[in-house]
Amino acid sequence: MQALTLFHLDETQPNFESFGQNNGTRFWYARDLMGMLGYESADSFQKAVNKAIGACTTLGIPVLENFEQIKREVDRKAIADYKLSRFACYLVAMNGDVKKPQVAAAQAYFAGMAEAVRTYVESGENVERLLIRDDVSERERSLSGVARSAGVENYGFFQNAGYRGMYNMDLSRLKAHKRVDSDRSLLDFMGRQELAANLFRLTETEAKIRNENVRGQKRLENTAEQVGRTVRSTMIRTSGSRPEHLPLADDIKLVRRGLKAAHKEFKKIDEKRQRTRSNVLTAQSD
Repeated sequence: MQALTLFHLDETQPNFESFGQNNGTRFWYARDLMGMLGYESADSFQKAVNKAIGACTTLGIPVLENFEQIKREVDRKAIADYKLSRFACYLVAMNGDVKKPQVAAAQAYFAGMAEAVRTYVESGENVERLLIRDDVSERERSLSGVARSAGVENYGFFQNAGYRGMYNMDLSRLKAHKRVDSDRSLLDFMGRQELAANLFRLTETEAKIRNENVRGQKRLENTAEQVGRTVRSTMIRTSGSRPEHLPLADDIKLVRRGLKAAHKEFKKIDEKRQRTRSNVLTAQSD
């Protein structure tokens, strides 16, 4: 399969569209998409599918409407597969290995047909940011519960200590330094690397509190700051990156809005194609 040539708009030649199936709705088999994206290992491809399913869940878009697990017969063997909607194919491509030219071609192909993608979601990194941002929110809730049980009475002070350790400045000063409005969460503008670093900081802070049975407001603040400093020194040592110097990314709220709009756009595209196909079949039967 010449996968790279399948993502083009010339429908007179075999392409992504020609692999589409119809059974009342339009779908693509995940196994076909795997070949089109240049994957040879089903395990590696499944990782992209799992991330795509996670993104769908985070967006509040029904997973079963876009990722239907099935068994089908191929070469007289029953294999596990998915029926993927066009939006699901897009999410898988956006979570694919960008080093593969087929994945890059697929991302460009889908961007070319959806205005929302071109406007809000230009790279796969933004889709991955969405997943990490959701993980950070979940970890913050967990850490908040652990810290309060351990004696934190002023959570704002405790939270600020973690930022101070990681960034060498308080959160309010950090927002001013990065030019983020004071009423917005800085996390919504962090790139993938910075979000992942903060997720690690929160996770390790919670683990240290539990493992060392840290108690009391001041001791807990010191713990949060110490972990922040450790994460900071690790970043500087391994990548040369000082977290306060990392660039801002697109507002995650706009990324969410764009992905939801893309879902609607792709759905309309296939509904229109289905109506056209039905009209043609009706005309032929007449």
